[in-house]
Amino acid sequence: MIRYLLMVLAGLSLTLGFIGIFVPGMPTTVFVLIAGWAAARSSPRFHAWLENHPRFGPMLRDWRENGAVSRRAKWMATIMMSISAVIIWFTVPKPWIALLACGVMASVAIWLWRRPEPRAKTPLPPGEGGA
Repeated sequence: MIRYLLMVLAGLSLTLGFIGIFVPGMPTTVFVLIAGWAAARSSPRFHAWLENHPRFGPMLRDWRENGAVSRRAKWMATIMMSISAVIIWFTVPKPWIALLACGVMASVAIWLWRRPEPRAKTPLPPGEGGA
């Protein structure tokens, strides 16, 4: 039963992450990381697909290997949270709700920028490694 719930969580998280690519204020990275975590515990095939995906794979590998988030992902998240904060301030009727939402986004941004960035992959010299 747990395996199936994790598979549903992985699929739902990936779907939300995909939507987050196009919808301002909706995160992508966090949902892809949740999808990777849940898939690793429920579906080796889905997990392998995610790890080898050209867009999601590098993000998952960087997180798994170093807890790292790319600078581009950090900037995109920060920009989207900033846009969302402006929208919230002008649309939410109660100021305390806007303040709470912006406080959460600011906390996430601080945490995100404190994460390491992926190390540059240095190519091996000719004749070392590979076929």
